[in-house]
Amino acid sequence: MGPLTYLTFKRETPRPPVRRRQVRHALPVLLFALAGLALAMAASLEETRDLPNLAIWALAAGAVLPVAVSYRRPVAAWRLAFVMLFVGVINAVVPLREPWPWNAVQILGTLFVLGRLAAVSESLVTIWATLLTLIPVFLYAPDANAWGAAVGVVAVSAIGDILSRRRRTRELLDEQTELNELERAKRALLEERTRIAREMHDVVAHHMSMIAVQAETAPYRLAGLADEAKDELASIAGSARQALTEMRRVLGVLRSEDQQAEHAPQPGYPDIAELVGTARRAGLPVTEELPALTGIGEAAGLTAYRIAQEALANAARHAPGGPVRLVARADGDRLELRISNELTGAPGPAQKGGHGLIGMRERVALLGGELSVGPDGAGAYQVLARLPREEAR
Repeated sequence: MGPLTYLTFKRETPRPPVRRRQVRHALPVLLFALAGLALAMAASLEETRDLPNLAIWALAAGAVLPVAVSYRRPVAAWRLAFVMLFVGVINAVVPLREPWPWNAVQILGTLFVLGRLAAVSESLVTIWATLLTLIPVFLYAPDANAWGAAVGVVAVSAIGDILSRRRRTRELLDEQTELNELERAKRALLEERTRIAREMHDVVAHHMSMIAVQAETAPYRLAGLADEAKDELASIAGSARQALTEMRRVLGVLRSEDQQAEHAPQPGYPDIAELVGTARRAGLPVTEELPALTGIGEAAGLTAYRIAQEALANAARHAPGGPVRLVARADGDRLELRISNELTGAPGPAQKGGHGLIGMRERVALLGGELSVGPDGAGAYQVLARLPREEAR
């Protein structure tokens, strides 16, 4: 009984106004036309029915008002037109004065409202509206005309329902077309990500593997290596293996369709100490102050680790042999990380705004932190990051 309840009792949501400019401009003309029809109906009723002028004008207004209301509220318009089918037969003399118990204007208006309702509603709503509309037709229309009127009512409802079905089919096709476009875009993105992952695996991973293998086998292939050299080669091999592990994690994400590939836990703030130790074993003179800080969120810890990793790599690449100082401290609800190294030459690519610096800025911006990079005015190059210790909720 849902469609019947909606048709008779439930509150109707107004339909959006028509956006076509021609239709909007035609609305005032249609309202004037309805007013003219109401005047014509009033004049006709004055000649055929013995009613007070107030009743005549009420019938005329009630016949054309549903047509105007049906523009945005077709259900409310049908309810009003349905009531007027019972009211419109007052003092009608059929067939002596009128062939129908309703004026021709009211008949046309009712058919228009029924067609409008059918064109924008579900089929079950249209069926109930049609059946209810036929009740006064068979109650008040002459036997000879009732069946003809019923055929007209059903025909108007059927045409409106056909239009409604075509509209819904067109909407479904448009929706399916949009989904297909989204799927094609997603597929293109996945194909591009797969291509990038393949290139990284075939080129970069291959060279990293060769570096690790050469560093690990060098002590066995080359006789007379000092212990310091063996330790250095072992450190190189370990760094290469770690880089391969990181790359496999990235490749897993790139090849994952749902972008939720399983991976090992990401490094955080406590892992910076190990990062410093690796840099020190590689020959970079690093001093650090890394107090045990609590309350550092996973995102802030990962960002601090990546900033320290990039800054130490840049120091080793652009200022080899220069002392590096890394200091971390808690400043209220912020984590402050400062990495500075003495300048030994011209600024390198990262210091001029390369991909490493861009990556650092993007990570800090995502957390709502602050990052400053550049000379500190005292002969050193400094990276200073201030990060929220916990994610905003």
